[in-house]
Amino acid sequence: MRITDLEYREKDNMAGIYAHVHWEDCDQPGREIFIETTTTYAGDVALDPHAFLVGCLIPAMHLGEGRIVIDGQICPYLFEGLETVVGLMRLWSDGAYAPIHIEATEGFLNRTAEAPGRAGMLLSGGMDSLAALRLNRLRYGKDHPGAVRDCFLIHGFDIGGVVERGMKYQVFERAKTHMSLIAQDADVELIPVYTNIRHLWDDRNLWLDKFFGAVLAAVAHGFSSRLNLLYIASSYDLPHLHPCGSHPMLDPEFSSYGLRIRHRDVALSRLEKLRIVAEWEVAFQNFRVCLANVPDRLNCGRCEKCVRTMAGLAALGLLDKTRAFQQDDLTPDHFSSFSITIRTREPFYRELIPHLKERGREDLAETIARKLSE
Repeated sequence: MRITDLEYREKDNMAGIYAHVHWEDCDQPGREIFIETTTTYAGDVALDPHAFLVGCLIPAMHLGEGRIVIDGQICPYLFEGLETVVGLMRLWSDGAYAPIHIEATEGFLNRTAEAPGRAGMLLSGGMDSLAALRLNRLRYGKDHPGAVRDCFLIHGFDIGGVVERGMKYQVFERAKTHMSLIAQDADVELIPVYTNIRHLWDDRNLWLDKFFGAVLAAVAHGFSSRLNLLYIASSYDLPHLHPCGSHPMLDPEFSSYGLRIRHRDVALSRLEKLRIVAEWEVAFQNFRVCLANVPDRLNCGRCEKCVRTMAGLAALGLLDKTRAFQQDDLTPDHFSSFSITIRTREPFYRELIPHLKERGREDLAETIARKLSE
C-alpha cells in the first residue's frame, strides 16, 4: 500500500486532510480517504502523516499488503509502536496476518513540535466514554494538563461507518445535539469529525476485533496541532480482556512522541460505569448506546446493546429514571430476538444476575441465565 498526495483543503464550510490510498498486492481500487471537521476548527487540523499511517495499517495487513509506504516523515516512537501492533495482529490472527514493512518516503522525524498541552477523548455517548469523561472531571482540576478539554464525535464510526446502512447524517445531527448538552455541562469543546477510513474495508468483524481503536487514534493525530493526549475509554474490564479493536495493549502503541494515547478505566466493570453515569443527570438523560441508529429516537430500546443497557439499569433500579429510553420497564420478551453470548457479551450479562434477583426481578435473572446456558 502506498499513501500519497497528502493535502489540506477547505471547501463548503468544511476543513480537512486528505490522502490517496493505492493498493499494491490486492485487487482493490485506489481511493481518497479523509478526516474532516467544520471550518470552526480549521486551524486545529494537522496535515500529519501519522493520521493516515495509523488509520491504514490494519486494513493493509488484513488484505495482505507486503508494505505500507507513506509520503513524508514519521516519528520513530510511533514506528516502534506500530511494530508492536503488527506483532499483536499476527498473534490475534493466529499467524494469518503476514508481517508488513512500514516506511516513510522522507524517513524519521528527528525532532517533535512543542506539545500543545490539551487532552481530548471520543464522546460517542455510550457508557464507556461518559464514565471516562465524568471521572476525568471529578479527578482533574480544570487547569491540570490531563483534564479533558476537547471531545470528538465521529461520523464514520458507528454512525455512517457501514456503507450499506447509509450515511445517516440526520442521526449524527441528533447525536450531536444531545452530546452538546453533555459537553456544555462538562465544560468541554465538542468537535464534530467526519472520516471514511473505516470504509477501506467494510467488515464488521475486522472493525470490532482489530480496527476501531486505530481509527480513534488516526483522528487524534489529525488534530495533533491541538492535542498532546488522547484518552480512549475501555470496552472491557481486566478480568474479561480479549483481542479487541480497542485494548490496553494496542491503543497506546498508536502514540507518537508528541501525542500520547491512553486506554483508561480498564479496572471498572460495565455496571460500575452505569452507576457513575447515573449520578450525572445531564448525561443520564442524554446518553446514546444504540447502534441501530434508527431515525425516530435516540435509543431504539430493541437492539442487543439497548436491551443490555436497560437490563443494567433495571438491576440498579434506575430504568424508569431516564428519558434516554422510551421504555420504563423491561420484560423477558425483550431478549427474544438476539443471542447474548456473541462477541464476549457474557460478562456484561452475568454480573447483572445477582443484582436483578436482589431487585425482585427473577424473571429477568432467569431469562439471562437460560440464554447464557444456550
